[in-house]
Amino acid sequence: MKVRLSKDQQTKVLNSADVFKIMQQVLLRERKISRNKEHSWIVCLDNVNKILLIELIAIGTVNKSIVEPMDVFSFALQKRAVKIILVHNHPSGELEPSKLDLDVTDKLQAIGSFINVPLTDHLIITEKSYFSFVDRGILEKIKNESHYDLTFDKTQKLISGIKKLEKRTIEIVRKMIADKQSVETISKYTGLSKKQVKGLADQHKNNSRT
Repeated sequence: MKVRLSKDQQTKVLNSADVFKIMQQVLLRERKISRNKEHSWIVCLDNVNKILLIELIAIGTVNKSIVEPMDVFSFALQKRAVKIILVHNHPSGELEPSKLDLDVTDKLQAIGSFINVPLTDHLIITEKSYFSFVDRGILEKIKNESHYDLTFDKTQKLISGIKKLEKRTIEIVRKMIADKQSVETISKYTGLSKKQVKGLADQHKNNSRT
């Protein structure tokens, strides 16, 4: 689910504190009862660290949220992101990463490096504070010690899955265009930019004339 950003939040992020300031606001928008579950977001950035998109990619239980690489990188590639940051909350208030947190970070940094959309940080946040994998030197250590399997078959399977997801998104957009939904509405619910939606709408008009 795409997170709506205010103009103040559509800005450059220079460090982990900048990211936390924005994501703390996002977390606090959730109802109190919803904040008792782990949420995982992907922050997509351009080459000057301006936020392109913040997407909620998973909601889990009180102590676990399953992050799928396909979900992460499909949104990143759709937005033409140059780099990404993973953010998730710990409802318990404990900021230390779990084994699962470390494994997810390893997996995403390996895939991101391979497809040239690097994971530049992973933040664990609470309502009051945060933990940065970069600031603690953990991300660099994971990169240096990673043994994650990126064989050709597994990588091709991931890329194939992303392409299928993108194709499905385009099909949904075309149906929404045919139903005369507004560009703003389509962009909001699919994660595509208004420019991308307008391009598909123009294609639809041209096809309708022939």
